Amino acid sequence: MKIGVLCLQGAVREHVASLEQCGVDVVCVKKKQQLADVDGLIIPGGESTTIGKLIERFDLAETLKKYIRQGKPVYGTCAGLIMLAKHVEGSKQFILGGMDITVARNAFGRQRESFEEDLLLPFLGEEPFRAVFIRAPLIKACGAAVEVLANCRDEIVAARQGNILVSSFHPELTDDVRFHDYFVAMAKQYKRDHAKE
Repeated sequence: MKIGVLCLQGAVREHVASLEQCGVDVVCVKKKQQLADVDGLIIPGGESTTIGKLIERFDLAETLKKYIRQGKPVYGTCAGLIMLAKHVEGSKQFILGGMDITVARNAFGRQRESFEEDLLLPFLGEEPFRAVFIRAPLIKACGAAVEVLANCRDEIVAARQGNILVSSFHPELTDDVRFHDYFVAMAKQYKRDHAKE
């Protein structure tokens, strides 16, 4: 089982460390050829405009979009969530799309308004999940195929649509790897379902 982390900008090392705790091999993806070798891909937090520009500069855009269309598991945190949305309010930046959501950037405020909050997420178990929000985006609207996974202060902060998982917060900045475990389970299921192809 190999999970890739898009290594262009952002919280790459933290995701790598969390995934290694989950017992999977990790590939730092910088070239489009590497995508063929990974069973799932994480797009980390960082600065979404910068990540978008680097995706285009490194000629990754079409390969990443194809990866998503093929149904391979992809998880976007914070800026990664923005990259995977179909619509970003008030912005014409490059995005990959794929998930039927509308996103507001920096919706919880700037850096100084960053905060942590315990979220009850039954799909991860009974223990609250400590969510770290840093210049976090919010999901303002969802299509019918989108499953809301978490809310914070009456706002949607995590969701899933088929192979695409997103969260406004940064699970990689905590010692709790349950969100990464959940994504690894998605990748394992995809691999099982397509083993005979």
